[in-house]
Amino acid sequence: MISTPIAILRFLGFVLWTLLLLPPFLVLRLAARPRMPTYTRFYWKGVMAIIGYDVVVHGRPLEDGSPVLYVANHASYLDIIVLGSLLHAYFVAKNEVAGWAGFGFLARISRTVFIERSRGATAREKNGLLDRFDLGESLILFAEGTSNDGNHVMPFKSSFFSVAEGEVRGADGMPRAVSVQPVSVAYARLDGLPITRALRPFLAWYGDMTLAGHLVGALGMGRITVEVEFHPPVTVAEFGSRKVLSAHCHKVISHGVTRLLAGRPAANP
Repeated sequence: MISTPIAILRFLGFVLWTLLLLPPFLVLRLAARPRMPTYTRFYWKGVMAIIGYDVVVHGRPLEDGSPVLYVANHASYLDIIVLGSLLHAYFVAKNEVAGWAGFGFLARISRTVFIERSRGATAREKNGLLDRFDLGESLILFAEGTSNDGNHVMPFKSSFFSVAEGEVRGADGMPRAVSVQPVSVAYARLDGLPITRALRPFLAWYGDMTLAGHLVGALGMGRITVEVEFHPPVTVAEFGSRKVLSAHCHKVISHGVTRLLAGRPAANP
């Protein structure tokens, strides 16, 4: 079921595609930063095609001209490829990612926001995220703080939602509440058939799995269908506190993942 030659070919294709698109990206980073999200999205779409992943989207991402905080569940580094191919936004990641070989470099040059997960860093990290909102940039946050086995959604860290208590500049130039859009991501089918719990560890990356070993499984399978559901956006004012907002997003995203894995996406998300 896992083909090492296919995995190697897909990985080489990923490397060549990255090297081909890297020089223009570096020019954009220096000379035309507002165009970076569009170029990055194009890059990730190419990666999706190379590694044999298809995405089915339910609902629509909020793109009204104002910065948005997209909150998603997190099963694997593959989530970055999937969501990167759909959204004009930058990722929020833990500091450790910056030191990862290869992927850390890509994260740094693509202006990923690196944050500390300690309690004492909350205020400082919040200000850093608000600074990016002030630049008109949307962000993608994995609120579990780590990856999981892909079968369920771990509890969210409500401290990550402190940025939702701030304000952003709307498309009309006026201050407004931060819009938070929950997003469910599920690796649903392999060659058109439902992915079983036994196969999901080949896609989900968690625990003490090694990156190199996991890549062989993730890239050496057939065509993977990923289901993504964008839920209605909300603000902290609708819930009264970031903890209640965090609980709402967790509930919505968890139910979404369960439905997507069961082949029952919402009719009108």
